[in-house]
Parts: sequence; C-alpha cells; structure tokens
Amino acid sequence: MLSAGGMPARALALPSPLSVVDSLPVYSTALASAVPLRFRASSNESAFPPPPAVVDAATAAIAAGNRYPAIHATDLLAALSAFTGRDSAEIATADGSLSLLQHLLGAFVRPDSSVVYAWRSYEAYPIAIALAGGRGRPVPLTAAHEHDLDAMADAVDDTTTAVILCNPNNPTGTAFGRRELERFLDAVPTSTLVIYDEAYRDFVDPARIDPFEATDLLAAHPNLVVLRTFSKVYSLAGLRVGYLVADEAVAGAVRRVLPPFPLSAVAVAAAIAALGEDDFRVRVARAVLRERDLVTTALSNGGYDVVPSSGNFVWLPIGDAAVPLQHALRECGIAIRAFPGEGARISVGEAGLADALAEALPPAPVV
Repeated sequence: MLSAGGMPARALALPSPLSVVDSLPVYSTALASAVPLRFRASSNESAFPPPPAVVDAATAAIAAGNRYPAIHATDLLAALSAFTGRDSAEIATADGSLSLLQHLLGAFVRPDSSVVYAWRSYEAYPIAIALAGGRGRPVPLTAAHEHDLDAMADAVDDTTTAVILCNPNNPTGTAFGRRELERFLDAVPTSTLVIYDEAYRDFVDPARIDPFEATDLLAAHPNLVVLRTFSKVYSLAGLRVGYLVADEAVAGAVRRVLPPFPLSAVAVAAAIAALGEDDFRVRVARAVLRERDLVTTALSNGGYDVVPSSGNFVWLPIGDAAVPLQHALRECGIAIRAFPGEGARISVGEAGLADALAEALPPAPVV
C-alpha cells in the first residue's frame, strides 16, 4: 500500500501509557441535565464568592501577568509562615492540596511500598497512590462511617511508606479529635509518614469535637504532614491553592520536586489577601454550620438517615438508592454527588437548599 506521496505506507504505532493508567478509577462527576441548575451541591465548594479585598488583589496581579511569579512562591511561603507561626522551611505550597499530596507521594513512595488509607474516603487517594507507584491498602470505615484508627494502625507494616487520614472525612463527614490522632501517631513507626488531610477543619462543630491545632504535634511526631487548602472556607476553589506543614526535611523534599512556579501570580496574590480576611472566614464557617443543620433537618424529616457531619456537606448512606436520588434531584435543578452502591453526598452552604430539598426529595429508600 502506498501513501499519498507514492511512498510505502507505514503502520502507525501510538505511544502506550503505563499499564496502571488503564486501571485507575474514574473521578466521579455531577450529572448533566436539560433542567437549569438551581443548586450546585455536588463539589464541596464554598457558596460564597471571595471578599472584595481578595478579588482586588487577584485583579491587580493580572496587570503584571507578563512576568513570572516569585519562584517557589516564596512570597506566599512567607505569608503562611507568619499566619501559622511555623518556619517557612516547614511549608510547601502548590496548586491545591491534592497536587501537594501527589508530589509528596511521588517523593517518598517506592515501587514496593504500600500506603494505608480509610475507605470510603476522598476518591482521589487511590488514584494518587497508584500514580506514585505504590500499593493502596484501604481499611474499611466503622459501622458509624468513621476511620477505624486501630485497624489502620494494624495495617501498617515494614512496607508502609505512608498513611492518609482525612479528618473530617470526605464524603462521610465524620471526624475524630486530638486524643485519637495522638494515639494513632504513637502507634505508627516514625519511618511511616502520617498525612493528615484537614481540608474541612473549619466546619467542625466545637459543641461536638474540640478544635485543635494539628501542627502543634509536629515537634513530638516529625513524621506528621498536615495538608490544608484554600478551596473551602477561603472560597478560592477556582484558583487552586493549598499548602502543607511538615518537618523541615519532609517539606524540603516536596519543594524540590515541585515545579519552580507552583502557583500563578493571581493565585498567590489572592491567597495572601485571603489570609487577612478573618471575619470573612468566620462568617462562611458559621453560615455553613447553620445551613448544614437546616439541610440535615430537611433530610431527616424526609425519612433519610443522615450521618452527623463535620464538613460542608452531609452523607446519606443509602447504597443502591444513591444514583436514583442523584437523578431525581437533578431533574429538580439540584446537583449532588452519588457514589454508586454506597451513598450520596450533598454539599451545603447555599441558602434555600434545605427548602428545595424538602420539596424535591423522593420517598426515602429502605436500606
């Protein structure tokens, strides 16, 4: 067979991805529908736009968009150091806490090592572990949808590079306190990283769980890594900013594998400005707790079993009824996130969602 130019045609062999890529689970998404969306309750975003000072800072940064941002985001590192009281050498920042997790695992996970995590938890964990070349070791949640910390500690062996704890847990909303974390850290060898993802820390109800500062445990537990994000209470999900606080050696390793410009100048400017908006953060957190109570009441009144939540979302453990509920609510203009065969997660914070759910909920399933 000849090509159009008269030369013998060559068989096309396209590059093949790593075998692990084909086995990766697909990150879930909300449903599309012809019905106009009224409530976006599917992605655990903030329902509130950034405050004016943050918008102004980001807008001003666009004017210098022809220049690279500070290399290694050193200006944001300095601001985070002042905000947290930690040395900047103990901090790394990048485009979201998930990006930092991927770089952290990439820097430490070896091909023969395992990573322990709770399941169900954040669905990106097994994807990040597999891409880093590690073997995921999921440990089932308890019957109360909580981390089984004793079982997770028992799952650690001499192949375990890291353990990931999501507290409060996504998508179940359950949380544990400082004493439980300290007990776990005492039970895990210091050669194993304990990655403590606290993306939803600002939504813990102090009436149920005493808030605590996880970074205070770093001195006694240098294998602890604390992950945080600007996507939730800071209302910067669209700009992608996160940071970690860890022992200097761990944070330094992460910074070495990060690209030289891990954040855009716009994201850096917005994050620095957001750190000074204490009143805004308090208002957002209070609004989320208020709306979470209203949504929980609406769901409970509709006959649904709602897991007590410490996040900006609630979890319905309804098994196979999750997908039908997602479809039913989407046809009423409400987007939620279904986890087939397990449950449904409904993000909260937007005023009016509780009333809309009360009107749109189908009869509660028998689970």
